[in-house]
Amino acid sequence: MIAKLLTYLKTPVKAAPLAVFRIVFGLIMAYAIVRFVAHGWVYDFYIKPKFLFSYYGFEFIKPLGTYTYALFAIAFVGAIGIALGWYYRTSCLLFFLSFTYIELLDKTTYLNHYYFVSLVAFLLLFIPANAYFSIDARRKPQIAYTYIPRLYIFCIQFLLSIVYFYAGLAKINSDWLLQAMPLKIWLPAKYDIPILGNLLQQEWVHYGMSWTGMLYDLAIPFLLFYRNTRLFGFLLVIGFHLLTRVLFPIGIFPFVMIGATLIFFSEHHHERWIAFIQKKLQLKKIDSNNFMQWKATFKNRILAWGLTWFFLLQLVLPFRYLLYPGELFWTEEGFRFSWRVMLIEKAGYAQFKIVNPETNTSFRIQNSDFLTSFQEKQMQTQPDFILQYAHFLEKHYRESGIKNPQIYVESYVALNGRRSRPYINPKVDLTKIKESFKHKNWILPFNDTIYGL
Repeated sequence: MIAKLLTYLKTPVKAAPLAVFRIVFGLIMAYAIVRFVAHGWVYDFYIKPKFLFSYYGFEFIKPLGTYTYALFAIAFVGAIGIALGWYYRTSCLLFFLSFTYIELLDKTTYLNHYYFVSLVAFLLLFIPANAYFSIDARRKPQIAYTYIPRLYIFCIQFLLSIVYFYAGLAKINSDWLLQAMPLKIWLPAKYDIPILGNLLQQEWVHYGMSWTGMLYDLAIPFLLFYRNTRLFGFLLVIGFHLLTRVLFPIGIFPFVMIGATLIFFSEHHHERWIAFIQKKLQLKKIDSNNFMQWKATFKNRILAWGLTWFFLLQLVLPFRYLLYPGELFWTEEGFRFSWRVMLIEKAGYAQFKIVNPETNTSFRIQNSDFLTSFQEKQMQTQPDFILQYAHFLEKHYRESGIKNPQIYVESYVALNGRRSRPYINPKVDLTKIKESFKHKNWILPFNDTIYGL
């Protein structure tokens, strides 16, 4: 079995699919960066806030103020370099580091597709996507290859398959399938959409979309890998992502997934697309049938082991929630970086009380004095946000003259249509709690069960 897999991965195939993926990914990323800047989101999300919610273990990632625009400029240059295959490795490194730095600045903006982009950019560092139809290949004929080991194309295909399949597994839960939650909350609010608006008020539509969404995510990898069902699968990808684009404000993610899925098509399709680009841009075709052979060199062995551990991490990381007690959707311990897409709707309330133990006096604060409305909304329903915000308040009031402030929170959260219930233990002084990977036993029990993976 392993021998057959290794033979499959080492088999030379046309490099055209990887070249098309490189171009599509780079151009979409360049557009996304321009769009982000043009909408003023750089200022709104990264410069305007007085406080940013850092990821645990990445507190050294600091805000850069107006220099944040330079990060976006670097990411844009990197994205264009990737698309053109121009100083490809350097471009990949610039894009990966700048884009990932931006995403690590504030977990308030966390989205699964940002995580996906960082993973793809990291993979491209080690994949010769510039071996065909690139500026680098024209400048340096010694790195130009028409055929490359299938491994490099399979890496992208496998990562996409993990994203889809794990998203499908996550939907096998009682809230999604038996209660149609949270679609039953979200879809009726789309009443103003032409044609679809009235249909989205129907309960059977909510259940239908929940079940078909789960089946779609589980089936797509298999439909795309199998040649006879590939076109059908791709049409489903287009229909699904265009519908989600209409229904939900998820930016360029649908187009990222549609464009990335092209890599499953045969090399003949990709060669025709490249030939079309060459004709339109009047580019001279490079005649080459060079083979990039997979040789058991020390460098390739290190690469193989690195890719193996990379994908093992992607397969295992989404299941880390099993290490924690309690309901995942309630505590969100192990929720991020697990391809759990659009599964929960939370509404929360969090009122912080500052106690001065020296004078035995207390007062309550307005969160809007310190947080943007978007940050406040995220903070009220996520325990690690609440804890980090409490430590920010502790530092603020220490500097204001309170020697050892105590901070308590009264909080309530409503999950997937359930009635609001207490969330954080109001008797716990949050200044005494340090962030860690340990279970947060100061989160109050959910007292309900959501069955599923």
